Amino acid sequence: MSPHTADVARLLPWTGPEGKPCYLVTDGEGYVSRVADNIESVQLGMATGLLGHVEDLLRDPSATPEQLRYVVARLAESLREVHRVARSRGARLRPASSDTDHPQ
Repeated sequence: MSPHTADVARLLPWTGPEGKPCYLVTDGEGYVSRVADNIESVQLGMATGLLGHVEDLLRDPSATPEQLRYVVARLAESLREVHRVARSRGARLRPASSDTDHPQ
């Protein structure tokens, strides 16, 4: 995942044993960064698949309250994961330079 800056604390897509956030100080290269990139990719792909399932379920007039509660619980889990990915990736973006940073 680029761009990376040297020694950035990256929010990882998993939590520690007590549910606390995990961070990796990294330049964006290395094994753990690649594992995190892969997990983020899987999480985003699963969210896409879940959205398709939700759309199908919402169109089904025979969907039961139990089915709907179950899918809402999965949506909450997925949203939590996608939000973590967005925060992690947003924190790793380089700040946009303004015109005042580079006078002509």
